[in-house]
Amino acid sequence: MNPLQGRDFLSVADLSRAELHSLLDLAAQMKDGTIAPRCEKVLGLLFDKASTRTRVSFSVAIYQLGGQVIDLNPNVTQVSRGEPLPDTARVLDRYLDVLAIRTFAQETLRGYADYAKIPVINALTDLEHPCQALADLLTIRETFGKLEGVTLTYLGDGNNVAHSLLLACAMTGVNIRVATPDNYLPDLAIVAQAEALAQGNSEVVVTRDAVAAVEGSQVLYTDVWASMGQEDQADSRIPIFMPYQVSEALLSHAEDEAIVLHCLPAHRGEEITDGAIEGSQSRVWDQAENRMHAQKALLASVLGAV
Repeated sequence: MNPLQGRDFLSVADLSRAELHSLLDLAAQMKDGTIAPRCEKVLGLLFDKASTRTRVSFSVAIYQLGGQVIDLNPNVTQVSRGEPLPDTARVLDRYLDVLAIRTFAQETLRGYADYAKIPVINALTDLEHPCQALADLLTIRETFGKLEGVTLTYLGDGNNVAHSLLLACAMTGVNIRVATPDNYLPDLAIVAQAEALAQGNSEVVVTRDAVAAVEGSQVLYTDVWASMGQEDQADSRIPIFMPYQVSEALLSHAEDEAIVLHCLPAHRGEEITDGAIEGSQSRVWDQAENRMHAQKALLASVLGAV
């Protein structure tokens, strides 16, 4: 039996180091067609936040496994009318085989996991975006043939994407540097958790100096400067974050073979220039595709198809 069968995936740190590597191996094998598991199960998508890549990649992944998806839009379910979370979770548990949730508070996600026996997957919360980190690691490994010893610099807001990258990189031997302005640092508890997970096998650095963080880096990664729910702060953040823009000039300080990643959607001219996202060093579209492959491997694992 797959050790992930029946388990929740709420955080990158829910996996052991060996389980994370095995999941990436499985995603690579499913992507190249080495194995093609079948799983006639039903996935529910309960999304409180807008989504393109997460919604479509999960839907295609379960279809390719032979299953089906149900879009549980809160606006057309009793959730929007105040049905208690425990009641919704216990009912969905009787109908579905797996539930992916995209919401605001990590506590909401944990609530569903507590009341539903089926696997619950974090499709994004304000604290973490673990499925994105799986795709990121898969993309880095495809590019460099390894993870251990690669240096990734994340530039911008210390948000949910930064949190999952901190944990995922620490677990796989990737050196992780987070360059961000004062008052926008990643959660200190997540940083401490990443340092503990690294076990001295990789460096975990948080800095305000973008150029210094990029020196010697093989991966430059960024995200929007104002996440969902922070749109009213977008204009005021631009001058604060502009020194952290992933541009051709900043890229020149990285290693010659460095690649550019962005979890999308991108605000071109803000956190990333058009030249950087469209240039020869960009792997953004491979990264977006890998959301589907990584999540297909995750679904197959938690549903016991492999």
